[in-house]
Amino acid sequence: MQKAEPDAALLARARAVLAVPGRVGLAVSGGGDSMAMLHLMAHAAQDVGDRLHAVTVDHRLRPEAAAEAAFVASVCAGLGIPHSVLVWEHDAVTGNLMEAARTARYRLLTSWAKAHDIGQVVLAHTADDQAETFLMGLSRAAGLDGLSGMRPQFQQEGVTFRRPLLKAGRAELREFLVRHGLGWVDDPTNDDDRYTRTRARRALKALQPLGITVERLAAVVRNLALAQGVVNDTIREAARDVVTEVAGALTFEVRAFLDLGGEVDRLLLVEILRWMAGLRHAPRADQIHTLLLALRHGKDATLAGCRFRHKDGRVWVSREARALGGQVPPGALWDGRWEVSGGMGDVRALGAEGLRQCPDWRSTGLPRQVLEVTPALWLGDTLIAAPCAGFGPATATCAPSFHAFLLSH
Repeated sequence: MQKAEPDAALLARARAVLAVPGRVGLAVSGGGDSMAMLHLMAHAAQDVGDRLHAVTVDHRLRPEAAAEAAFVASVCAGLGIPHSVLVWEHDAVTGNLMEAARTARYRLLTSWAKAHDIGQVVLAHTADDQAETFLMGLSRAAGLDGLSGMRPQFQQEGVTFRRPLLKAGRAELREFLVRHGLGWVDDPTNDDDRYTRTRARRALKALQPLGITVERLAAVVRNLALAQGVVNDTIREAARDVVTEVAGALTFEVRAFLDLGGEVDRLLLVEILRWMAGLRHAPRADQIHTLLLALRHGKDATLAGCRFRHKDGRVWVSREARALGGQVPPGALWDGRWEVSGGMGDVRALGAEGLRQCPDWRSTGLPRQVLEVTPALWLGDTLIAAPCAGFGPATATCAPSFHAFLLSH
């Protein structure tokens, strides 16, 4: 298949991705935006060797999805780009279906990228997506973080996700496809008013007579993102000064934390919870307020699967035992953030029973509640290793670190 000649500005965005060495993954759904991205990247990569690998996620939510994945595969074959299909195997989904699908999609993409030594995955989000996300944030009465839009890039488990088309409009990309006779598949859910994004898309059209366009809203999002950047720098500086990470837990001196004031303490709490519990969205404002009150009055508290415990003028933040992930085989990620290596057995929480089998755990200087929720290697009911408690030959790494997580967004 011949690689279509794109506009110079679109081609420049694609080439910017390839300026980073290494293999590049392309998340392609078959829709207009992602097919435009596929052809743009194919054209940009023709002078830099065989670096592109495409992937399609079949969420098993629509009967047409398999045919759409086959369409993408056929286009990739014509372009000489390897293509994979990832399937989300699941039972009936309760709660927020779109959020569950999104979480599964990024988990599958991350695992696929790591398995194929792919350092960055390109997503086809556009300025239209950015504007719609802003309106969705308004509907939730979101704060600065929720109105700052989608980030141009972010990291998940060491894989960088990039959105090079955030300044390109959906119409511009479809004009490129039409001009070169390139096909795409329209997702019927884009016209389904049960979904918030569909309603936001319709609202955006209704706002155009007021001059509230995709371009204007995208500019607003960029301005808010600049302000969010200043806030993030302040949070990172406060974290460096106050918060210490050890064995997957965080600890801070109570007085130093509360003296941050000026909303910094509240925002830092949000980041602590997001890192430790793997939250995409911050807990509700009233929940954070209640947590702050508890810390100010020297009371222990729990929120979002995390425990806040006072000890000798400090607060220790660790996972709640009941919120931990289940048992996983060696080499798999445990509780969404731990990698254990160097021993035999399956990985699950150390727990109170396991801690009793670690004679030297007190020499670590860590509280019991911290160690009990760290990973351990078990062979049936026999404890083989508990790295954080100083027992056995295995090693355990919690990644990314809290401070690296703050730098990633």
